[in-house]
Amino acid sequence: MARPFRFAVNMLSAGSAAEWREKCRRAESLGYDVILVPDHLGMPAPFPSLVAAAEATERPRLGTFVLNAGLWNPTLLAREVATTDLLTGGRLELGLGAGYVKEEHDRAGLPFGSPRERVDHLEHTVTELARLLGDPGHVPQPVQAPRPPLLLGGNGDRVLRLAARHADIMAFSGGGTAPDGSLRLADPDALEKRVAAYRGFAADRPAPAELNFLVQVVSVGGDPRAKARELIGYTPDLPEEAYLDHPALLTGSVREIADRVRGHRERYGFTYFTILEPYLEEFAPVIEELRG
Repeated sequence: MARPFRFAVNMLSAGSAAEWREKCRRAESLGYDVILVPDHLGMPAPFPSLVAAAEATERPRLGTFVLNAGLWNPTLLAREVATTDLLTGGRLELGLGAGYVKEEHDRAGLPFGSPRERVDHLEHTVTELARLLGDPGHVPQPVQAPRPPLLLGGNGDRVLRLAARHADIMAFSGGGTAPDGSLRLADPDALEKRVAAYRGFAADRPAPAELNFLVQVVSVGGDPRAKARELIGYTPDLPEEAYLDHPALLTGSVREIADRVRGHRERYGFTYFTILEPYLEEFAPVIEELRG
């Protein structure tokens, strides 16, 4: 039986406390299941933002999408995670990734390291969090035992293997990153192979993980090819047709987009879709259509 859909909005800006509360309440009223906050310098700090979101809402889960593990000490992170889970009433979902923006590490005065070193630190962080949060003597204790649900984001084999062992949710971005940290989309066939690789690594799991996908552009109505051209800067060598078929781009009528989302669940197994804040309102009728 197919896992039901979940939809999240990734909040990219804060504004005043009143504006933040209103945005979070609006996301809840539009039917979003999760309110997410990224972990980038120049954007809101994740944990206080999630606590404020919890105070403004009742139903949505609250998550980090995703913490840059290289910016965090695992012991201090365990304190943040446990406290935030406690203050949000057990609504936290913890998203982690290896990090990909060198400039942010430079600004923070932290080493960026090689891809191998960044994944090494991510793995160390995952295992330390499991040890610390699973310790009955850890203070504070998270509400969710032994820890909040873990989402891991990435694309390479080592991250996929790590997620297969530890994560409740595996998040795909649809590609990789260029040396400057910008996104480079994979074509749909290559994305399907990445999902298949993850499934192979996770074949021995007692229960499958939830599969998440980050949508880059939503456009209800208008010219699909014009919107596809907005994505071409991500990967100039991909043909236009590949963009039109890519889950990173959801375009068409409300019903057509809903059909596309169902098709992506069928092809890739994605049931948890993250929508960027600029498309919060535009995507909402699709949620309503899918829930009927």
